[in-house]
Parts: sequence; structure tokens; C-alpha cells
Amino acid sequence: MKWTLDWLNDYLKTDASAPQIADTLTRIGLEVEDVITPISPIAARIVECKPHENSDHLHVLMVDDGTGALRQVVCGAPNARVGLISALATPGCVIDGHEITSGKLRGVVSNGMMCSARELGIGDEHSGIIELPEDTKIGAPVIDTKTVFDAGITPNRPDYLSVRGIARDLSAAGLGEYIAPNDIEFKNVSGVRGVILDTEKCRAYKMVEIHGINPAPSSQLISSRLRAIGINPKNAPVDATNYICYDMAQPMHCFDADQIDGDIVVRMARAGEEFTDLFGNTYKLSETDIVITDNSGILALAGVVGGARGAFTENTKNIILESAYFDPVCVRKTAKRLGISTDASYRYERGIDPTITGVAAMRAAQIIMDACGGKIIGTFAAGTDTAPDIVIEYTPDYFMKKTGIDIAPDIQRDILVSLGYRVDYSKPEWIVRPHASRVDVEIPETIVADLLRIHGYENIGTDISHTTGESRAHNTHEMDIKSALASRGLNECRSFGFGNEKTEQLLSDRPNIKIANPITSDYDTLRNGLLFGLLLAVSNNEKRGYPDLNLFELGTVFDGDMPGQQHTQVAIVRTGATSPKHWTGRNRSVDIYDVKSDLISLMAGQRFTVSTDNAPRWAHPYRYGAIMQGKKKIAEFGELHPSVARALRIKTNVVIAIIDDIKNLPSPRGGKQPILSDFQPISRDFAFIVDSDTPAEKLTSVARAADARISDVIVFDAFDMANGTKSIAFTITIQPTDNMSDSDLLNLQNSVISAVESKCNAQIRDK
Repeated sequence: MKWTLDWLNDYLKTDASAPQIADTLTRIGLEVEDVITPISPIAARIVECKPHENSDHLHVLMVDDGTGALRQVVCGAPNARVGLISALATPGCVIDGHEITSGKLRGVVSNGMMCSARELGIGDEHSGIIELPEDTKIGAPVIDTKTVFDAGITPNRPDYLSVRGIARDLSAAGLGEYIAPNDIEFKNVSGVRGVILDTEKCRAYKMVEIHGINPAPSSQLISSRLRAIGINPKNAPVDATNYICYDMAQPMHCFDADQIDGDIVVRMARAGEEFTDLFGNTYKLSETDIVITDNSGILALAGVVGGARGAFTENTKNIILESAYFDPVCVRKTAKRLGISTDASYRYERGIDPTITGVAAMRAAQIIMDACGGKIIGTFAAGTDTAPDIVIEYTPDYFMKKTGIDIAPDIQRDILVSLGYRVDYSKPEWIVRPHASRVDVEIPETIVADLLRIHGYENIGTDISHTTGESRAHNTHEMDIKSALASRGLNECRSFGFGNEKTEQLLSDRPNIKIANPITSDYDTLRNGLLFGLLLAVSNNEKRGYPDLNLFELGTVFDGDMPGQQHTQVAIVRTGATSPKHWTGRNRSVDIYDVKSDLISLMAGQRFTVSTDNAPRWAHPYRYGAIMQGKKKIAEFGELHPSVARALRIKTNVVIAIIDDIKNLPSPRGGKQPILSDFQPISRDFAFIVDSDTPAEKLTSVARAADARISDVIVFDAFDMANGTKSIAFTITIQPTDNMSDSDLLNLQNSVISAVESKCNAQIRDK
């Protein structure tokens, strides 16, 4: 979106400079990408004029530009002569879209260009350079150049696609006073034709028919503003529609009334129907396209582009102005399917203010008649230009609950009113209605966002210790998990919310949610797990010589494409060595027990068992475990499957832990904390003979669950025996809660032996 400073001043009374305006807009949410202040051509007197030695029509001029030193310019104008005051474009000036530079013409240096009226954009004369009055001050600017703002517009703020909308926000931000436009009210005046709406996809349609115009150029003001933002002025009727598009964000179209056969009809296209636009391109339409027609066929593709038939020409004497509101979804589908993008479709796709179709039509009609004459012989309105009644219930304390920042209700009300909201604050629960141009406002959170950006992010304090638990940062459980993992030396990784179908099928058997219009072919699904992003980070780091990584990510993964079909997952990846090389030789490669320890640290002292069954696709089948509570899987850990590592071109050893849903985890700060006991801990050793395929984890889990006073179980010995059996020995730590007699201790030991033998098919080893 581009606009000029003087254009903005039509709706904003301010003394602020262009940099101040740009800074304020960026601060409140409209990122200004560039502020352009062009160099203006200046008045210069020709003091010497000689023929060019290598040309029969060029002249070598020496001109006085007011700097005290003469400037040499090569010029081909037939009226160039000594004493003439004309316009000099010095290097850096932009004329007709081209920047003037110093250079040689036929071997002679030229430090500028003498300009005609047409090159300056102030007339049509191009037979020679412009001749300025004798009393013109040498060195003074010849034309008033426009300071141009260029801003990137986010899809949720279509109101920023109008100069009026930008001025309203700047006024709300305290940078000046908003000047309400003096618009002409639209009224029906019976004419020679009407409008028939044959589809609900057109909410409102306004038609103004003007007869007896004499096509002429636009006024200097309008043509200079359009030229400054990159639109080449053509004639007053066409320029008026372009001007209103930027001034009010209301796209319009101008028809030749003498080519219209009967009434204007707005309807849906028929499948296979053909349409030729004003550039000569022919399209086959579908039943989802809206078209403007008459008795003889299609005149325009609604909201996108006009047609060849009925287009305005230099011979047109009678015109019809169209100003309408078309369904954003229909316009978007048509523009994308046909590959057409225009200023009109860009605005309709995002949603326009449905209440201004009439005043926009009258404003354009006035601009045209001021330049071309003519008379309105009829107007017609179809549909309704009332905006949907968006009613939002809001209380001032809601802002505090959402942000932790306290803004007085009076200040909140004043900000909302300055932004165009209608606020009924007669009751504790306010009734808030957004301005009709704010089609993005439907929920209280958007009101909070508006208040916050106008109040100023820079005014948000860093001390939030006074806030209540309800207004603390959201997802404290997530923050607790992140803090716990960071304290274990893990670095947080943030990846895209997308996945790659081919890679995700390597990692899991979960369904893939395809994206209809992916940003790149590498991200063609909604991610169904976090592992893809982390392994991509591992692969990219390894290629660059950084194989030792300790990463985690906590984020949303998707189970389907409907609202609510998602949950929050945690994934941990450790690779390479646990520490850098050192002369002590104490570093080692990471293993699955490192990530298992990460998971246990998040269990907050809760008991669990470990299962080695049903390893997922990403995991090594014999180096995998799942942390269970009963039949519920809390988390899983393991080593990356070699085939997956090869597919992702990862050579370093990778160990992984995944908590599929953080709801299964207790808050790390809310778990059981170690209690210092008055009684000395007691340790006892056990050795069992089990089948060779029995995991040691199964024995230690059963042993720990045998008595609540057992605080820890550690395996200290294991070896294979004959006949497919092995020996596993472990130590249990008993933390007494009161005095234990020898018989109490013996009973506890027997409980451990009985539990392990019965549940693990084990036998106590005597020696």
C-alpha cells in the first residue's frame, strides 16, 4: 500500500514529520517499509547554448542552477536557447520512472536533463522543454514532489488499504486530529436503466450514470498523487476509480453507457461460459464466479477485472460508474483459479467496508464531472449497504486478565472511540461494536490487541510481580516443563508448524494432514509430531560440523484439520558426545539413558514402569522403552532407527524422548519433593535368574512397587547364564518412616522377592 504525505493530510491534521509518521505506524502495527522523498527538478537559466559536435540536433548547454557554478547539460529540445529559464532534473531525480544520472551523450558529459511539461507530469506538451516565467527564482523547485510511504499490509487489516483508515489509526495513536470527510450522500434518482441482483454473493450494488462528459485529464492534484504511488494517469474517469480505490479502499469500475444493453445484472457465471477481459485475455468461467452482465452478455468479472465490451475509451461520452460489495471468498477463489491479481481483487479478497459503496460512487462522480463536465441522469441502488451487526460483550478488567497490564476504563473507552468503535458503557459489561471497515474484529481478544498496540508496547513494564495468578503468563505448565528441561542443559528449538509427508511416514504411522496450498513442497502437511523438525535441525547442524546437540521442542501437533484436533507435545533429541574432547578422556557418546533421565526428571517423583513392546517406526527395535503408568503410555525414549538416520543423512548417534501429550505430565513444581527423614536409609542387594529376553527395567519396576518405602532401585550386575537365562542383581534403597525391626525388614525383603518372582518369571539366586 502506497500513499503520499499530502494525501494523508486530507484526513489528518498533524505537524508530525514523515519519519515520525512512519515510526508511529510501525509501532501500532503497520510496518512502513520505505519513505521516499523524491528530489525535485529545479529552475535553471541557460547561459550558453552550442551545437553538439557529434550530432545535428543536440545542444551542449551551460546552465545556472543557483549553486554558483555552471552545470553542463546535453539537450535535444528545439526551443533551447540562451536566457531561457526551464526545469533541470539533476542526478537523483526520477523522471517518468527513471532515475537521472550523469553520463555521456555522443561523447559529451551531461550532468542532468532539461524537462518538458509532460516529463514533469504537469501537462501534455512534449515538443520542447518547458518555458518558465522570467521572474522564476533560479534553483527553486519547479514542482511539489510527494513524500511517498510504502507499507506492507497484513491480511487481517484491510482497513489499512485506504488512506482514511491509516489516518484514523494515526489519530488514535495521538499523532494528530482525524478530519472526517465531507462525503456526498447517495440517493436514488430514476434513470434509463436499473440493476438486478440475481445472487446473494453481491451484498450491495450502486450505479451512477453520467451523460455528456468530455474525456479530459485528471486534475493536477489527483494525477500527481497517482503518479507518485506508481499509477500512470490516463483520464479523469479511469483515474477517479483508481483514486477512490486507494482513498477509501472501495474498488470501482467505469463502463461506456452507450455499449450497455438494458439493465445491469449481477449473477453467478454458468459453467464453461467465456469472458474476454479489457486486455484481450479470454477465460472459461465456473459456477463459483460472479459476473456483471447485460442483455448481450458478460461485461466484467465481478471484483476482479473489467471486460473488453463496455470498456471506457477516449471516445466515450456517457458512462456508468459501478460501486459494489462482492463476497470475499468468491472473489478470492476466482482470482486464484484464473491467476489474476488486481488492486480490486486484492481489496475484495480481504473484505471491504460494506457501508461506503454509495458515498464512494458519489465522490468518484464528482471528481469526474469536475474535470470532464457532464450530468448525472440516474442512480440506482440494489441490495443493502448496512454492515453486519457485530456485538462484542467486553469488560475493562478483561484487558488486565489477558495482558497483566492495568489501563483505566476511561482510557480504554477513549482509545476504542478514537478507533471508530461504538461503545455502550452504561453497564459494567460494555457493548462494543467495531467500525464497519474493521471486518477483522469479532472477538474480545481483538479489542485487547487494539488497546495494547495503541497504548504502546513500549509502555508495558517488565515487572509483573503484582499480577494475579489468573493474569500470569499463559501455559505455566508449559513454562515449567521448558524450565526443567533447560536446567538439564537442553536448548529449546522452534520449528515450523508444518511437516513433510514423505519424512513423517518414515517416523510414525499417524495420519498425514495434507495442506491444499503449501508454502513450499518441503512443507506439505500439518505436522503430526515434533520429531521431523528436530531431526532436520540435527541433519543441518551435522553438515556444518556441529554434531553434538542437546535440543528440545514443546509445541502443537495436529491430529486433524478441524478446530480442537491438536495437542501439545514435547520432544527431546541428544546427539554426539556428552561433552567436548578433553585430555582426561572422560567424555562419552550419548545413550538412551540420558534421555530417559530427562523424562524421569519431569515425572515429579511419580512411580512408573518401563515397557519395551511396540517400538514406533523412528526407534531402534532393541533400544527403545516406553514409560507406563498402568496401561497408559506417558512417554517413550529410544535410539534413532538406522534406516531413518540414513534416509535423513544423519551419521551421528541420536537418542530421542517424546512426551506425546503434556497433559499426562504433572507440573514439575507440583510434584513430590524429597523429604529429609530422621531415619537412616537402608540398602539391600538381590540377585535373580530370569529368561534372557527379560529386561532389567521390568525387575526394578516391580521391586520398587513392592513397598512405598523403597525410594530407589539400581542394577549393579548382569551376565548371561546357560539354558537361555541370565542373572540380574540390583540394590534397593529403603527410606524408613519409623523404627524398623529385623522382622519388619525381613517382611519387606520377602515382599520384593515374592513380587519379582511372580510377575517376572524369576527365581532368587542363592549364590
